[in-house]
Amino acid sequence: MANSPQAKKRARQNERRFAINKARRSRIRTYLRKVEEAIASGDAAAAKAALQAAQPEMMRGVTKGVLHKNTVARKMSRLSARVKALSA
Repeated sequence: MANSPQAKKRARQNERRFAINKARRSRIRTYLRKVEEAIASGDAAAAKAALQAAQPEMMRGVTKGVLHKNTVARKMSRLSARVKALSA
């Protein structure tokens, strides 16, 4: 348990940050799920649109420190390759 005023403030800030980051992560996962569903359905146009919508969200996750940039780069690369294969 936090005893000093500084530690108490830190605990409050951590709770707030955790909630914000959790919401951001959830939002990113939703966008990724939409891309996955579009790929699974075989709809190339929907998959491409979903990927374009997901990309800025994922990049925002990087700038906000929720995800690592290499993780996002890897996911985007793999997703875009799957979407491209779907349309070809």
